[in-house]
Amino acid sequence: MTAADLPAAAPNRLRPRRSCLAVPGSNPRFLEKAQGLPADQVFLDLEDACAPLAKEGARHTVVKALNEGDWTGRTRVVRVNDWTTHWTYRDVITVVEGAGQNLDCIMLPKVQDDRQITALDLLLTQIEKTMGFEVGRIGIEAQIENARGLVNVDAIAAASPRLETIIFGPADFMASISMKSLVVGEQPPGYPADAYHYILMRILMAARAHGLQAIDGPYLQIRNTDGFRAVAGRAAALGFDGKWVLHPGQIDIANEVYSPSQEDYDHAELILDAYAYFTSEEGGKKGSAMLGDEMIDEASRKMALVVAGKGRAAGLARTSTFEPPAA
Repeated sequence: MTAADLPAAAPNRLRPRRSCLAVPGSNPRFLEKAQGLPADQVFLDLEDACAPLAKEGARHTVVKALNEGDWTGRTRVVRVNDWTTHWTYRDVITVVEGAGQNLDCIMLPKVQDDRQITALDLLLTQIEKTMGFEVGRIGIEAQIENARGLVNVDAIAAASPRLETIIFGPADFMASISMKSLVVGEQPPGYPADAYHYILMRILMAARAHGLQAIDGPYLQIRNTDGFRAVAGRAAALGFDGKWVLHPGQIDIANEVYSPSQEDYDHAELILDAYAYFTSEEGGKKGSAMLGDEMIDEASRKMALVVAGKGRAAGLARTSTFEPPAA
């Protein structure tokens, strides 16, 4: 295989993914309703949300929804079944051949090693070449749902230029490590600290080391909005880019929690403007300077870029401007 045969890097890895709405692929009513909800991403699910007897028909329902629905402004994703099942290859072929031009990513659940990502990449490449689609345009999202997947997460994150996100799947993961809890997303009884901290940070480090986004999984108590806000806030504080939502009532909370506050966004933009000024000829070519009572430097600029980028992606508008100091 030559370099020309390899797929190009995913063109838009850093898509807005504050809220990632799960929609059963076998339910046309839910698929239609999802098109009017303000989620950043919608993933049409052929895995856990579809009963085994409904999976084959759901593939065609998903193709129809992608081709005929209005998904403007949303990242369009299909979660296929995992490679240990007999459904996976036909899920990918049916969906990508039928609606590949209206699809942004394939989500692969229960990823355990890099070979599973490589296999999906190869299958996608073959379909794209056969159908005359742009090779490499369709991204991959990898869901980590067991101990083996977490142990191999660095290799998984490096497995394909198509990869866009690493996702934490808490329910299956809790079962895989025999965690003593039946409430997905909540802390297990008897442990005085955050039982998920290592898992989340492990995923986050692998994602960031390879320029990927990190997404937290679902919170199943859909009517407990305070609980959802708290769990979402935990992952957002660490640096995660978004979270799965299972109910319309969780969408606005996720969009808020994973966006910077107006105050933080304005401050980040001021830092960027001030640093650009002070490092310029006009500003004295300074490596560090004072912005009010705060010293800013190159590290400040890098931190501000992250916050400003998230604010811009969230559609925030500035409410303050930088004024150079009087001569």
